[in-house]
Amino acid sequence: MIEIKNKVDCCGCNACGDVCPKGAITFKVDEEGFWYPEINHDLCINCDLCDKVCPIINISELKKNDLDKPICYAAENKDLEVVFDSTSGGLFSALANVVYKSHGYVGGAVFNPDFSVKHYISADKKDLPRLRSSKYLQSNLDGFYKDVKKTLATGEMVLVCGCPCQMAALRRYLRKDYDNLIISDFICLGINSPKVWRKYLDSFEERYGSKVVYCKAKSKEYGWRNLTQKVILENGKICYETSAQSNFTKGYIQTHAYARPSCYDCQFKGYPRISDITLADFWGIERIDKSMEKNLGTSLVLLNSQKGVKFFEQIKKSINYKEVPLDLAQRDNPALRFPMPKPSIDRKQFFEDVENLTFLQLADKYINCPRPVTVRSVAKKALAKVRLLKAIFGVTRGHLKPVYRLFKLNTLREIWTGNVLVTTPYCTLEIAKNAKIEKKGLNVIGAKMRFKKSKLETRLLVGSGATLKLGGASIGYGSDVEVFDNSILEIGKGVATNIGFTLICGNHIQIDDDVMIGRNVTVRDNNGSHYINRKGYKNSAPVRIGKKSWLCEQCTIMNGVHVGEGCIVGAKSFVIKTVPDHCLVSGHPAEVVDEDVLWKY
Repeated sequence: MIEIKNKVDCCGCNACGDVCPKGAITFKVDEEGFWYPEINHDLCINCDLCDKVCPIINISELKKNDLDKPICYAAENKDLEVVFDSTSGGLFSALANVVYKSHGYVGGAVFNPDFSVKHYISADKKDLPRLRSSKYLQSNLDGFYKDVKKTLATGEMVLVCGCPCQMAALRRYLRKDYDNLIISDFICLGINSPKVWRKYLDSFEERYGSKVVYCKAKSKEYGWRNLTQKVILENGKICYETSAQSNFTKGYIQTHAYARPSCYDCQFKGYPRISDITLADFWGIERIDKSMEKNLGTSLVLLNSQKGVKFFEQIKKSINYKEVPLDLAQRDNPALRFPMPKPSIDRKQFFEDVENLTFLQLADKYINCPRPVTVRSVAKKALAKVRLLKAIFGVTRGHLKPVYRLFKLNTLREIWTGNVLVTTPYCTLEIAKNAKIEKKGLNVIGAKMRFKKSKLETRLLVGSGATLKLGGASIGYGSDVEVFDNSILEIGKGVATNIGFTLICGNHIQIDDDVMIGRNVTVRDNNGSHYINRKGYKNSAPVRIGKKSWLCEQCTIMNGVHVGEGCIVGAKSFVIKTVPDHCLVSGHPAEVVDEDVLWKY
C-alpha cells in the first residue's frame, strides 16, 4: 500500500489511482496546489499494485533502454506556421502527423476551460493545436493511463508525450512494451504549481479588468529567446510579457519556489532515458550551427531507443535536422542531467502567503524585491553602465559635431541614465527653442550606417511649440522626419526604421512600441494644405501605427489611418483606411488579404 510520508517521494503522476482495481485511491490537493494520493482503507485489498506502478519507488528498474546514450539532433519543422505555434522547433507536431496519417492516436497535455491542465488522447488531427506547446504547470493524468492501454489494444499506432516522471509511470502501468507505442518526454526543469499559475492569470483581471480567454507560453512574436507569455483577454486586449516582464516566469527561473517538492530531487535525470524520444529547447544552438538559429525555436531531439531511431526516420522529410554530439547538446541544457536548484526564498512562507496575497503582491514581496548587494551584483551593474555609455558614444563614431549635440540635447543625468537623443555624424537638426522633447531609453537619429564613408544626410525638424516623444527608437540614415509647429509625434520603444524613411507630422502621429519600418516608407497625417472640393475632405487627421506592426518597403500611410496591432502593410501599398489588428494588407488602395497573421523580426 502506497503511503506518502515525505512529499519529495511523490511526483503526482496519478498512476496509482488508475492501477487500483477497487478505486481505493483518490487525490487530494494540498495547500501548494499539488495533488497526493489518499487511500480508502475500507476499499483497499493490499494488492500492492500502487507500489508496483510508482515510478519513484521503481526507478532502478525503469532506468534502462536499448541505447545507453542518446543519438542527438538539432531540428526544426519545415512548416513555419507550426514552428510559430510551438514551444520549440515544432518536432512534436512532426511526430504527431506521422501517427495521425496512419489513423493512430496522440496523447499529451491540454488546457481545460479554466486553464488547468490535463492529459488527453485523440485520433482527431484537429486536436493537435491543443496538444502542442508546453504548459509549464502540473498536468492531471487521472484516467489517462487506462485510456492509453485501451487504445493500444486496438492495434493502432499511439504517440504519448509527458513529463519524464509521467512517462516512466506509463511504462510501469503498461508492464510491457508495445510495438505500436512511442513514448516521448521532454527535458523538464521542474513542474509548477497549478495554484500559483491560477493566481498569475487572475492578476491580468486585476490589472486590466477583463478575464483571460487565451494564453500561450513562449509566444514567438518577440522571438523564442524572450520566453514571451501571450495572454488574450475577454475584452480583446492582447498582452505580451517577456521573461524580463512576466513575474510568473521570473519567479519560476529566479526563485525556483513553486515547483513540486519532488522536482528538487528528481530521479529521472541523466541516462539512459526511459522514453523513446526526448524533445527540448536547444539552448546553445547558436554556438553549434548558426543556420539552425532563427530565434523562432530550435528543438533538441534525443533518440533514446532503437524504436525511437526508427520512428525518427519517418519524419525526416518534414524537418530540417543536423546530428550533434551529446556533449555539445547537454552543455547548455543542465536540466537534462541535474534537478532544479533549491528555492532561493522561503518556500514555506511563500505558499502561506499564496493563500492571502494577490499574485501582484506576491511578486512585490518575493520576485521584484531588492536583491542583496554583492560584489557580483555591483560588478554586473557597473558593466551594464559601461556598455550603456559605450553604446551612446559609439553612435557618434567619435565625431565632434554629434558629441557636441549629445551634450547640447541631453543633460548629464539623462546621459548617465541612458534616456538620451543621440545622432550619427551626418545629421541635420532644426529644433525650435520652445519645442518639447521627451526621451526614454536610447534614441538614435541616423542609425544603420553600414557604409562608414557614406555622407547620406538624415534630417529632423521639430517646429515651434511642437512635441517630440521618443521611447527608445532608431531612425535610419537618409530619413526625413518633420514635426511641424504645434504638432505631436510619439515614437515608442523598439521602433526601427530603415533607409529613406519619410514622416510628415502636422497634427498627431503615434507609432507604438516595436514597429518595424522598411526602406523608403512614408507616414504622414496631412496633405500639405492641399484642399479638394469633396464632402468630408480633411487636410489633416491623426495617424496611429499599432504595436508590433511591420510597414514594408515603399508603403505609404496617409492621414486619418489607424494601423492595428501586429499588422503587416505590404510593399508599395497605399493605406487610406483603418487596418484591423493582425491583418496583412496590400494594394493601391490597400485591402485586407489575410487575417490572424503573426510575425517576428
